[in-house]
Amino acid sequence: MSLYDLETERVIREIKRLKVDVVGLQFPEGLKTRAVELAEIIESETDATALISADPCFGACDVSDRKMKGMADLIIHYGHTPFPIDYEVPVIFIEARSGVDVRGVLEDAARLLDGHERVGLATTAQHLHLLDEAASFLEERGFEVVKGSGVNTAEGQVLGCNFSAIRNTDADAYLFIGSGNFHPLGIKLLTGRDVVVADPYHGEVRRLDEFADRVLRIRFARINRASSASRWGIIVSSKEGQRRFKLALEVKRKLEAAGRDAFIFLLENVSPEALLPFREIEAFVVTACPRIAIDDSQIYDRPLLNPSELEIALGEREWEDYVLDEIIS
Repeated sequence: MSLYDLETERVIREIKRLKVDVVGLQFPEGLKTRAVELAEIIESETDATALISADPCFGACDVSDRKMKGMADLIIHYGHTPFPIDYEVPVIFIEARSGVDVRGVLEDAARLLDGHERVGLATTAQHLHLLDEAASFLEERGFEVVKGSGVNTAEGQVLGCNFSAIRNTDADAYLFIGSGNFHPLGIKLLTGRDVVVADPYHGEVRRLDEFADRVLRIRFARINRASSASRWGIIVSSKEGQRRFKLALEVKRKLEAAGRDAFIFLLENVSPEALLPFREIEAFVVTACPRIAIDDSQIYDRPLLNPSELEIALGEREWEDYVLDEIIS
């Protein structure tokens, strides 16, 4: 049995119904290993030719509709839920629901949550179907469970750039179901409450305090280093769901008002190699995906800040008011 439900029967049914000649397939990194297998199934059971996107994929903000326009009649995008974007090619989103058993990690999580009465639940697209089970499990053990509704997200869903689903939940502590640290880090920084991560893939349950403290120390070091920079680059993404050009213009005006030089750079994929030629730039502000500056900071030779971090560097925001950048609309 596969760990993820890729809804292959539904995909084949839709390809046949729409009489698709070429179907584009797009996957996040963790699902790319299934790409050839799915292409084989599609081509054996339909008249369609599969076109596999081998580029990195970072979310529904990063659908390959512009790249595949004129080639694919339909795109199957795996691992994410839709963004409110007018895609240039029709897109079917497959959440790739995880089949992993969560009861073991829920037992351990309940012990770490002991002492808290009101618990907020959050997760990513692959585990949304598990939230009701998790809520019932916790309620049977005396917890009051809350799941917030967000902007452009499902109930209890958080994205790497959108934590609106937990913004008004007012819980004593939060339980995040899934792997990785970035999503629960956003919850921790937004709420200031205890956050417990239940990772069913590794059978691991942990509090986030130590990781959050380490990230904040790194971020403050980057901000301190950038605060003395006189020449800045402002990164704008060409990806439809990450393109915040108006924000880039605002950042440019803000930097110039503070007596700094500022130049705007357009990039599709941000990387150290792409920024290397611009040696005169001392620091960058990223208006693209907020994770770039946080997750990958160690691989860049110059500070990359998010817009909210720039406010600290310019003295407009206090260190104690640190928040993660979000793309809500």
